[in-house]
Amino acid sequence: MWFPTWALRRPDVSHDHPAQAVDGSNRVVARNQLAAACGVTIGMQRRSAEAICPTVLTIVSDESADMNRFEHVVVQIETMVPKVEISAPGLLFLPIDGAVGYYGGELPLVERISKELASIGGDYRIGLAAGPFAAYQAARATTLLEPALLVGDDELFLASLDVGTLTSADLAATFRWLGITTLGSLADLPKQAIISRFGREGFVAHQLARGIDRLVDPRTIPQDPAVESSFDPPINDFEQASFVARNLSQRLISGLGESGVAPHRVIVSATAADGTVRSRTWRNADPFSDKTLADRIRWQLRAWIDGVSAGVRGGLVSLRLEPADLSGSGRQMALEEDAGSFEEMQRAFMEVQALAGADNLLMSSPQGGRDPWQRVMWTRWGDEKGSPAYDPHAPWPGQIPSPSPALVPPAPVPLEVSWVAGMPEHVRLRSRWVPVLSWAGPWRSVGKWWAGESSADRYQIVTSAGAYLCEIREGKTYLIGVYD
Repeated sequence: MWFPTWALRRPDVSHDHPAQAVDGSNRVVARNQLAAACGVTIGMQRRSAEAICPTVLTIVSDESADMNRFEHVVVQIETMVPKVEISAPGLLFLPIDGAVGYYGGELPLVERISKELASIGGDYRIGLAAGPFAAYQAARATTLLEPALLVGDDELFLASLDVGTLTSADLAATFRWLGITTLGSLADLPKQAIISRFGREGFVAHQLARGIDRLVDPRTIPQDPAVESSFDPPINDFEQASFVARNLSQRLISGLGESGVAPHRVIVSATAADGTVRSRTWRNADPFSDKTLADRIRWQLRAWIDGVSAGVRGGLVSLRLEPADLSGSGRQMALEEDAGSFEEMQRAFMEVQALAGADNLLMSSPQGGRDPWQRVMWTRWGDEKGSPAYDPHAPWPGQIPSPSPALVPPAPVPLEVSWVAGMPEHVRLRSRWVPVLSWAGPWRSVGKWWAGESSADRYQIVTSAGAYLCEIREGKTYLIGVYD
């Protein structure tokens, strides 16, 4: 079950206005029908979406708050089908083996769930298949007018889908380069050839393309890998519960890490002081890390403690994490790469961007050009780098020789230089004159005469106080760069 616009189900978002939600890396994760009609697509960069739809309302997705609102939906669904697995706020999976027999078939079950969702309101999609991957793709293939799709043969249904539906964008790009554009063409290839060329990642993709999901990697796992903490007195404060969630997540992931595995699914159980036990199952496409798991538990605890369901009456007396779907696969790091530091860096950048604004955290990359301010291209952190405005491989005759200035002012700054016989002798720095130790130039810059720009001569000047890039235009000297 998928709610594609769940991140937009907020009081401050109007249904009569184009709207989109973006994540921490400024990629669109949800958009309403009006924004979609303008050309906004999921995965598009915020800047591109706002360019094609200038009137779109953009909000930053808050998954903790989204889960708080989504808990009400999960509670209603559990009255029909127990053991709900949550993948993200707005996306959940239901094991329906028992429910099919109870409701008299797959179609009556889907109709019953659709009726319940219609009472909730909003845009919802239902995909039914033998495996979670095919079920999710079936839900994505639905429309607003036909929100449910029942798949009879997973492999046949998946055959026509693009390889871009795989979780790894790099692997999908490699498949396309090899001429493998659909999951059907991938499934037709020999399994051994895929394994020898792409390893475990390719093997999993090949299995998914064939409709085979949730492979089990047999390992020696502790008989009871679950972790639990009890609290006396009970915990009523969300911040205290968040600290406990982080501690339990670290204990669980580090304990499983000794066996070389990590969970794709974790059952979170909370016991209230009145004896009530609440339980939720969270699923992740990649194996959980301690931080990603801690975030999900925090979202769930916030929904239980601060939410409308009031499921932890009297305070929290115990919290238990039980892992399932253990996997030994994961991201292969380079020899010197530190996975923990990389993840911390990403999280720190997201926090800085959220505080400073999307346009105030930038990445630089070299490009071509004759002027110093042209030779650096700036991109918002999280956005994909576009094509350079100036070709970095072009010869650019007349450009200033390397190295480039470390500091380039936004506008030329007037500078006093004394000249003797056409050579710089002294430079005035505030109230004192400093002698010129060495210099190079001039480099003639012919301005855009058709735009009214005049020609200029540029010099590199070195003094005891620093090195500068100067420009003489219309008889006046300006500072246009400072060397480190």
